[in-house]
Amino acid sequence: MGEEIKRLYRSRTDRVWLGILGGFGKYFGLDATILRVVFMFLLVVTGVVPFGFAYVLCYLIVPLEP
Repeated sequence: MGEEIKRLYRSRTDRVWLGILGGFGKYFGLDATILRVVFMFLLVVTGVVPFGFAYVLCYLIVPLEP
């Protein structure tokens, strides 16, 4: 019962643009740089629309870190 609920936030400190990938890195315990490289690779390979849309959607939904 004493477990704290893990929450996803946009990072205030580990951010390049909006803090989305820094927040995902903290949430999943991964290096945000690796997530950024994978994200950019997927952005180029699939085209901007699916992953660019997902990034903007996350910006609108995920709250900023308190």
